[in-house]
Amino acid sequence: MSVERKLFIDGKARGTGRTMPVKSPYDGHEVARVRLGGEEEMEEATQAALRGFRAMGALSRGQRAEILHQVAEGVRRRGDEIASTMTEEMGKPIQYARAEVARCVTTFTLASEEAKRWTGELVPVDIEAHTPGYFAMTVMVPLGPIAGISPFNFPLNLVAHKLAPCLAIGSSMVLKPARQTPLEALTLAEIVHEAGAPPGAFNVVNCEPAVGERLATDDRFPFLTFTGSAGVGWGLKQKAWKKRVTLELGGNAACLVHSDADLDHAVSKCLAGGFGQTGQSCISVQRILVHEPIYGAFEKKLLEGVARIKAGDPRDPATVVGPVIDAANADRILSWIAEARAAGARVLCGGTREGNVIAPTVIADAGRNLKVSCQEVFGPVVTLGKYRDFEQAVGAADDSSYGLQAGIFTHDIRLIRHAANNLHVGGVMVNEGPTMRVDNMPYGGTRDSGIGREGPRYAMHEMSEPRLVMFNLDR
Repeated sequence: MSVERKLFIDGKARGTGRTMPVKSPYDGHEVARVRLGGEEEMEEATQAALRGFRAMGALSRGQRAEILHQVAEGVRRRGDEIASTMTEEMGKPIQYARAEVARCVTTFTLASEEAKRWTGELVPVDIEAHTPGYFAMTVMVPLGPIAGISPFNFPLNLVAHKLAPCLAIGSSMVLKPARQTPLEALTLAEIVHEAGAPPGAFNVVNCEPAVGERLATDDRFPFLTFTGSAGVGWGLKQKAWKKRVTLELGGNAACLVHSDADLDHAVSKCLAGGFGQTGQSCISVQRILVHEPIYGAFEKKLLEGVARIKAGDPRDPATVVGPVIDAANADRILSWIAEARAAGARVLCGGTREGNVIAPTVIADAGRNLKVSCQEVFGPVVTLGKYRDFEQAVGAADDSSYGLQAGIFTHDIRLIRHAANNLHVGGVMVNEGPTMRVDNMPYGGTRDSGIGREGPRYAMHEMSEPRLVMFNLDR
């Protein structure tokens, strides 16, 4: 049964004159009707965030830490409800929805701990002839209210990675969630309020993109944190101008599998990374390059593994590949597969659809200029190629406009060092897929994949600046 959800502004639900449906991409049923905000609601949320910023700044570290702890507990209590809603709303298979809830609890717990030790440093300024007896310290201060824009694919934990550090430093936020998946952010707003955060600390405005762009252009927000597509992200950065910006954008992550790797382990990680969460992750495995001596064995094991992947109903706990977010993206992915086939690439399995569910697809011999190779598929599709020379393989993996994360499978420390030095990415995962993310690590990319880093402690630095306090106590 469809439910109605309102915006969340200044500590309370806020109705508007317009609604929009949120529909399941799996079977098309209406999950909810959500109020749609306009310029008036965005201004109300902005004013509330300004008041919330002052209120958050008056709280001690301990008080902020306790609020974050209570948010984590609130998410834990409502975890089953949130996971079920996520599966309905975006078609995320339930096993991954439950995992996302658990990660969100971890993210808020980490931020709670970081809030207690958030501090600056002593600066040894008594180094000049005229400064004996002087000392100085920095205190970390929030830039101001934070503007946040979150994506559809991780509608809970990627909101948490923006909100938790924001609250930890004593700031406030206005968030525009993805219109396909606003429900988790609205539920999180209720939990934050119930945890004791001041009104205005977290405001959620579901709105059209033109209204959301105001978050990039409004000078009352000195910081914008955005996760989404490269085109939209870099466009917002241009509009933001003087604003400090963190962008977590797309990728087409590569995996290199060398002949000394644990073959079964590498195959299992490529399967999980390429097809888990329906491939709708910016660090999903997209390009697999395998050392020629083991290529045949790897391909055989990979295809055997793909044949065992369950695709279909995301409510089934065994499902790995559910629907992509909408029909337009399903059409796009199928057209990219068709382009690859027409160019001579071999579709080893998959390449079909049922509704919005794309069958897990493996494509061999895909040219570097094909869309499945050089752009971000964002679906359950991987390409498979072979290499003779590891250094050349690193060059091929790095031949991308993106640079988020990469995975290499080898036990040769010399090869590991070469890859770490020559892959222009935010993270190199050794004997792991590029899909690996632990929520306390610095996470972000280079080149078209974005700027800045997430992870509670690292995002807290992005959202703050040091203020120097110097003392001359001899006068």
